[in-house]
This record gives sequence, C-alpha cells and structure tokens, in this order.
Amino acid sequence: MSTPTTPAQAPAPRAHEQAHADAAADLARAPWEDLVTAALLGTDRRTPPVAVPGKDAPTALLDAAAVQTVRRRAGLRPAPAAARPEPAAEDPRPVVPPAARRRLATLLADRPGPGGGRRGAAPDLMELLPQWLALANERGFAAPPELLPALLSAARGRTDLRPQALAFAGPRARWLATLNADWKFALRASPGSVPAPGPQDGPGTPDARAAEEVERRWQEGLFAERVALLTTLRAQDPHAARELLMSTWTTERAEDRLMFLDSLRTGLSTADEPFLERALGDRSRNVRSTAAELLSTLPGSALAGRMAERAAACVTLDGTARTPTLAVEPPHACDAGMERDGVVPKPPAGRGERAWWLGQLLEAAPLATWQRTFGDRSPAEVVALPVADDWHGELHAAWCRAAVRQRDTGWSRALLGAPSATEAAGPGAVSLAERAKLLTALPAPERAAWVAGFIDAHGLSEAFQLLGVCAVPWAPDLGRAVVDALNIARDAGSYPWSFSGVMGLAERCLDPAEAVRLDALTAVPDEPENASPGAGGYWSEAFQRLVTTLRLRATMHEELAA
Repeated sequence: MSTPTTPAQAPAPRAHEQAHADAAADLARAPWEDLVTAALLGTDRRTPPVAVPGKDAPTALLDAAAVQTVRRRAGLRPAPAAARPEPAAEDPRPVVPPAARRRLATLLADRPGPGGGRRGAAPDLMELLPQWLALANERGFAAPPELLPALLSAARGRTDLRPQALAFAGPRARWLATLNADWKFALRASPGSVPAPGPQDGPGTPDARAAEEVERRWQEGLFAERVALLTTLRAQDPHAARELLMSTWTTERAEDRLMFLDSLRTGLSTADEPFLERALGDRSRNVRSTAAELLSTLPGSALAGRMAERAAACVTLDGTARTPTLAVEPPHACDAGMERDGVVPKPPAGRGERAWWLGQLLEAAPLATWQRTFGDRSPAEVVALPVADDWHGELHAAWCRAAVRQRDTGWSRALLGAPSATEAAGPGAVSLAERAKLLTALPAPERAAWVAGFIDAHGLSEAFQLLGVCAVPWAPDLGRAVVDALNIARDAGSYPWSFSGVMGLAERCLDPAEAVRLDALTAVPDEPENASPGAGGYWSEAFQRLVTTLRLRATMHEELAA
C-alpha cells in the first residue's frame, strides 16, 4: 500500500523545477561577448560565464550560446524610445553620375572566389576599387547614400581603402559610425574633421568655438581619434598643432608621445626645433630617436651641425695618394652626447659596434657636409671616390639612407647611377630595395625613365619593387618597356606565373591607351620546342585579362567624367 504524499513533502519537486528555472535564467543572462571569448580560448583556459547543474563546462557553454542566439534573433526587449539622432551634416559635393554609381555597386559587390586558383580572363574588380575611389575624390564627387553601408563595410575589412573611402563618404561616414559599432574606425580616422576658423577672426585663426571644440576632442578623444585630429590640424596649421601637442606632452604615455611626435613630419620647419631639442631628453629611447631623426632632416638645426662635425671626423679625404681616396675611421665610443642625439649604442646581432655607430652618424649628417669637406665636389664626384679598407659598402649604404631621409635629389641620382649597371657595379653599389627608396626622391618623369632603362637592361625579374614606386598611370616609355619585356618572356616559353606580380601591377598602373597595342598579344602563340607545356594558352589568358582590365579602367574614367 503506497504512502500518501504529505504537505511537508510537496516542495521537493518544486525546488528541483526552480533550480532548472534559475539555470535557464542564467543561460539567458550570460553576456554574448564572454561566451564568444570562452569558445575561442576553450573552456580549459577560460571558465564559461554560466554553470548548469549536471552538465560539463563545454555543454553548458553551447547551451548558453544556443539560448543567446535565439534571444538575439527574436528581437529586442521593449524599452523607452530613444531620442531621434540628429541628422547627418550636409555634404555639398555632387553625387557621382548614374553610370558611375552602378559601377561602384558592382565593385563593392565583388568578392574573391573560394580557394584561389586560376583567375581566368575576368578583371579583378576588388583591385580596381582603390583606383575608382581615388578618381572620384579627385573629381570632387560624393558617395551615393544607399551605397555607404557597403562602402564602410569594405573599408572595415581593408585598411588600405580607408583613407580614400572615408574621404569619399564624407560627413555621413562619421554619422553612420555613431550608429554602428562595426564602423567605429570612421570615428578615429575620418579626414578633415578639424573645426573651421570663423570668418570674423581672420584667415588661419580659429574662432573661440572652434578652438574649444578642438581642445575638447584633444582632451576627451580616444587615442586614434587624437592622432587623426593632430594629423589633420598639422596639415592645416602646423603652429597650432605643435602648441596643442605641447599642452599635454608631459602627461602622455611614452608610446603615445611617439605616435604624436611622428605627426610633426608634415610641415616640419625650423619653428619645431626648440620642441624637438627638448624631446631629445625624453625618457623613452624611441621618442629620442624619432626627435633626432626629425631634427636631422632640418639641415640648419643644431643637431645636424653636431652630427656633421662628428661624421666629418670619421671620413676624410687622403690627398697624398696618387688617386684621392676616402679614409674611414669609425668612432671608438658612443658617448652621452651621441646617445642624446639619437645614436643607439647597442648594435643588432651581427653588426660591429663601431660600424653601427658610424652608420648612424653618416645617416644623420647633412649631405652638403661632404661637398664642402671634399673640395666642392659634386655628389656624383664624391660617390665616385674610392674608399679604403673595405668601408665602401657601409659608407654608401649610410649615404643612401641619408639621401632618402633628406629627400636629396642630387645625391639620390648620384647613388642610383645608370639603370644599366648591376647592383655591384653601380656607383653607389646599392641593392634593389635601396634603389627603390632612392627613386622616390626623383621627379616622377625621371623615376619612370630610370625604371624603363632598368627593365630594358635587366628584364622584369627584378623590377617589381622599382615599379611599385612609379607614378600611376605609368609614363608611356615605362609602359612600353613593361609590355615589351612581357612579350619577350612570353616568346621565351616560360609560364606567366613568374610575372604575376608585374602583371597585376600592369593591370592597375598601365595607361589604358596601351590596350590597343596589347590586342595582338591576346592570341595563343606558337610554342617553341623548349617551351613549358601549355604556356602559350596561359599567356593568352593573362593578356586578355590585362586588356579587359585596361578597357574597364578607361570606361571608369569616362563614367566619372560625365
């Protein structure tokens, strides 16, 4: 005979049910971000934010993720209506023409295919998007409002797109970023966001409200927002930017001081020297080094004079020999004055101390020092002087770095030498990487002519770095040199994959007018006996893609010119 349940025994099942109800509530309350973190790190390394009686941690985590997923999809909990956001600022620029609007939608919709593989003859639309944005900004157009979400999402995934994308998106980008956390990068990096001066105060002088807004954002903004603010203000008013930085300099963290100091490269002048001299005494070695580098680019600065004196004591001209020769005597010690002026005392692994110190002195000394010291010789004549005791490589490598830092065209030209010379035979005997940096100091037409001469002499196998520093679109002579070299490589029977990098650059940089000349190369050529199997077909496909891309670029220009 069964025993009847007494009232005292009744709460037991209800307590069990209450425990399950409490566990379900815990699952619903678990923060989504904490669940994601535990899932990524693993429950062994990160305890999940929930615990379910009778279940292990991984199962409890999955249960909580399932409950939270349903809650996130089901909608929002009712709440008082928020205030309507203020309208976005007006963008006075005209929206792109209809044909260009449709083109932008196509470019934004393009996605890379899964798994890579052969590209076929179709253009790579994603690689054309930066060029389209640059052209639209150059012509003063605004983005179509309906495409702003896709544009910001594309810029979120590609940092190289952000400057052009945010300039094109205009003030609406910042407005949308306040409403969607996925686009918060626009708040940190939007260009041109410094309040404009008031007309009543005269040109170049901010009115009181603008100055207060700049000060508020400098004091309250996130680090990246402050960097963007300082960079933009520096481009508009270098003095005001320097004063703003000085107002909080002593309270900033070392890593922040370094980034802020780097923004002074824009508009650098002798007016910045007193502040930079004080920065030479900074607690951070990186800050000291950056301050020294900036001062060394000012030929008349006190630091440049000190470095010139030290460097001249290390490199002298021996006129007693039959042929005038440069004699090198590196410093024997790195004293406190050298350290304060940015010389790093400890060399990297594999470098001797004295050679390391010498290189830093030569890099920071004004290049005009050597022309005065060596009898008013020209840069080419100085570079051509023989160097004693195997110091040639160290000396010329340091001069290359100095020419790049000081943007000295004459020295860059002398160190580059003739494009037909090999790396070891040129007057500067510099590597391809150093040549690419030296080229950036030359005017664009001279740069293109030098690289064209290099390709004519050496082919394309070593030209990729050099092509990357040439102005777009490539000059006619450079474009013809690249096409001729590609044609020679095709006739040699090798696969085009060895030149895929150059071919990709050609698609983006070759003048679209070259498409007519390239038509003849799209046919499948007769393969020579020693050719790689099927190479002709691959070359035909590559040239078809190149021609199609060039014609598409020409169409893009026409659409944006409407």
